[in-house]
Amino acid sequence: MPERIREFKERGYIVHLMTGVSWGQYQEYLNGEVDGRNHWDEAQRNKYNNNIIHGTSEDIPYMVPTVAYSDFLTEKIRVAVDSGVEAIHLEEPEFWVEGGYSDSFKREWEIYYKEPWMPPHETVDAQYRASKLKAYLYTRCLDRLCGTLKEYAKVTYHRDLRFYVPTHSLINYTQWRIVSPESRLLDLPTIDGYIAQVWTGTSRTPNVYQGVRKERTFETAFLEYGIMQELVRGTDRRMWFLHDPIEDDPLHTWKDYRENYLKTVIASLLHPAVSRYEVAPWPNRIFNGQYPKEDGTGKETIPLDYATTLLTIMHTLGNMDQSDISWQGNQTAIGVLLADSAMFQRNHPELSDEVTSFKYDGTIGESAQGEEFMELLDWSPFYGLALPLLKHGFPVRPVQLDNVRRYSSYLDDYRLLVLSYEFMKPEYPDIHNAIAQWVRGGGALIYVGDESDDFHKVREWWNTGKRKYHSPAEHLFESLGLDLKPEEGIHRVGKGVAANLHLHPKQCALYKRDADAFREIVAKAAEVLDDPAVAAQAQNYLLLRRGPYVIVSVLDESVSEQPLEISGLYVDLFDPNLPVIEKAVIYPGKNGLWFDLHRLPATTSPQLIAASSRIELLQETSNGFSLDATGPENVKAAARIRCKQKPAKVNIANGTAFHATEFEWDARSRSVLIRYTNSPDRVTITIEW
Repeated sequence: MPERIREFKERGYIVHLMTGVSWGQYQEYLNGEVDGRNHWDEAQRNKYNNNIIHGTSEDIPYMVPTVAYSDFLTEKIRVAVDSGVEAIHLEEPEFWVEGGYSDSFKREWEIYYKEPWMPPHETVDAQYRASKLKAYLYTRCLDRLCGTLKEYAKVTYHRDLRFYVPTHSLINYTQWRIVSPESRLLDLPTIDGYIAQVWTGTSRTPNVYQGVRKERTFETAFLEYGIMQELVRGTDRRMWFLHDPIEDDPLHTWKDYRENYLKTVIASLLHPAVSRYEVAPWPNRIFNGQYPKEDGTGKETIPLDYATTLLTIMHTLGNMDQSDISWQGNQTAIGVLLADSAMFQRNHPELSDEVTSFKYDGTIGESAQGEEFMELLDWSPFYGLALPLLKHGFPVRPVQLDNVRRYSSYLDDYRLLVLSYEFMKPEYPDIHNAIAQWVRGGGALIYVGDESDDFHKVREWWNTGKRKYHSPAEHLFESLGLDLKPEEGIHRVGKGVAANLHLHPKQCALYKRDADAFREIVAKAAEVLDDPAVAAQAQNYLLLRRGPYVIVSVLDESVSEQPLEISGLYVDLFDPNLPVIEKAVIYPGKNGLWFDLHRLPATTSPQLIAASSRIELLQETSNGFSLDATGPENVKAAARIRCKQKPAKVNIANGTAFHATEFEWDARSRSVLIRYTNSPDRVTITIEW
């Protein structure tokens, strides 16, 4: 590792190190080679006393993050600090829901709760408390590790070391039945930011809408990226949105990878508060990997046109920090509140052993697991609140309930919020004080629930002490000045409204009539507010402008099957040939990304519109202009550049080779399209008038 770090630094790279915080090649620790003590009792174990392993290797278990394990990781990573890395990425702090049976976890339970350990599968209370402890343990691990090494770098080298956490979304971890710190990381000053590990492998996990279970990659990705941006909203921390043109499951075709990748890209771009991206977590498996052919006759490497499109998108993403942001059509942002505690409710004593013993991570075909498992994986209570609104064209935003008590103005960006405690719980009562204040100030809260959730009975603040409530919803309604069990419908609260729908939210995923009833009460709440800014107008698309970029997704299963047409003068950035078009037609289930040529400022200087290379040194010459391009070796590239007149000649210099090349001129846009072959060692393009 020190040698690899040195070589990258010599080539001018800024070097970060990423390592698994919950698993890794840590056999020397497990087998007692570090401190003379065997640590296999710190492997996560299920109720059958089996180790929960990563992948297929039996000697790589997921770990219980004990103090000793945290100290081991600290020393392991110290070598990288000594070698000069500028930042550390501690990937995927994960504790599986079916874990909680190893001896080390039992010890941690007794220390944390000051009572004998309880098997998590026996009661909902034991399950909830076990998961709450799991989140705490990884929070403690990260705080201990990051704090120690930050101090070490400061004292030893007089430099600031940064720590980032690449993590799946709260939505995905809950759906896949994994516990992670998520919003708890906001309480750690040693964490500098995050990578939102959202990609086709997480977002293609099936869910149910109006009774139909299927992959809804765009919608799921849109919600996943949405909840991830809540980890930095209102803070000075950084967030990178990850995309992956491939995924961990190697059994899909290139056509499948491409379609789903583009959906995740569009989903991420519809969150304009984030403009940093991890564009290729595993470049080798993208440009050198082989995957099944469409006809099933073998495997093939990446199609040439897809490689070009990928590079165009990757370099376009570097220009998404735009100040001119506007939605077309519906601009009513509706927040669906979501808490970390949703992860704590993903196991139940009544579930069969076949279901609770299965570990789903997106790489194992779920169809063979049976209907009971599929219903559990659906996580319909959450999607029952989000999809009926998103499918009707509302830019739904998952909102982190836990943050309500962290930031005094956290809810100020919203006028409509949806909440249910049938699949999660508020961990602190003062959350309700903040929500009540927001409602009285003019917000509309729509509560959906029937109080049937067994987890209302867990030992928590709402049912302990002198004043006890059947559920946290009763305390919420009391905080709003309403009866503990208010009648269904709309209730005035100060300048705002509280709406109550007596319905389990999963019903809104299963049945159209219940989804319609939910949408109707949301619309009525918006109507009572009597504010044109929150008018609820259904449509079958989302369209956002970010500077010159137009980002569109047309939804299927929506209010209309009509395609969306946009007219003007655009460059299609999903087409490897970067064509100039005057009209685009987008059908339901499709999406697109365009450069609006009318947004280019008037100038005679050359302007880069798009390129499938890294473009540097774009500069004017005495008789034209030139630019340097770099990219993966032998990948076909294209660049479209606006210039003041049609070129007379375009020359390409690649190493010792120098030759004239053909080009295409578009008079409508006054732009030239140049095609060439990428090289990591620079291609110089010279344009002459």
